[in-house]
Amino acid sequence: MKKIAVVEGGYSLEKAVSFKSSNTIFDNLDRAKFIPTKVLIDKKEWAAHDNEGKYVIDKNDFSFTKNGIKHNFDFAFIIIHGSPGEDGKLQGYFEMIGIPHNTSSSAITSLTFQKFHCNQFLKNFGVKVAEAFLIRLDDKIDETEILKKTGLPCFVKPTNAGSSYGITKVKTLEELTPAIKYAFSQGEEVVIEANIEGREFTNGIYRNKEGIKVLSITEIISENEYFDYEAKYNGKSKEVTPAEINEEQTQNIKSLTAFIYDTLGMNGLARMDYIINENNLPFLIEINSVP
Repeated sequence: MKKIAVVEGGYSLEKAVSFKSSNTIFDNLDRAKFIPTKVLIDKKEWAAHDNEGKYVIDKNDFSFTKNGIKHNFDFAFIIIHGSPGEDGKLQGYFEMIGIPHNTSSSAITSLTFQKFHCNQFLKNFGVKVAEAFLIRLDDKIDETEILKKTGLPCFVKPTNAGSSYGITKVKTLEELTPAIKYAFSQGEEVVIEANIEGREFTNGIYRNKEGIKVLSITEIISENEYFDYEAKYNGKSKEVTPAEINEEQTQNIKSLTAFIYDTLGMNGLARMDYIINENNLPFLIEINSVP
């Protein structure tokens, strides 16, 4: 049987979400085929752990020693949202030491984690994305120039954070600079995006030996003004699967999801988030490489 490392934790505020996800994976792995072990990765330690204790991970080969016996892994199931599980760092590490993993490559996860850069790249392939403005940490904030491109209301968010951390919906000029400063508390780059009015959908996808498989579409109906952390994780939203849309809309979204996934050469389970505007046009919001 294959020994599977269920890799959880991370360096970001999404750590708590990672633990919930890893429990789901760990509990549902087929024990007739796999021997799973949880491995915690955070800024303090890398450690395998079970009911008997913790065991330090040897980073040279991602092994651990328990009761004098060395244990190696055959496969790494990365279920860290945010850094270092969704930004290419862990993927690069596992690729260097030769352990297969469940996500896209280090290069692709690095790109999809940077929301602004990924969306601008896909824009070249005809994918519709919101008008956006990028600010780096040392850039001067020119509110007039920003709003000339995005208008109001707009969304301000870190380019490399997930679970809606650091996001603000800005409705007035006076709210813009504080929102940018708040987003910088979560990252070194901030993107300001035009607001797209419409219905919000998400679409999962994966690749197996038979090819690309697109899952049913889910509509996200938030009780809050937008799909923020509270709506995502504290029950302040309704998720309708399959989404109540017509066949043409369904095929448009699924085809776009498959196109993006294939264009980027992605692997593993991923999820694309969209807003469908009043003209029934799907706009890509972001890609989640570790959903």
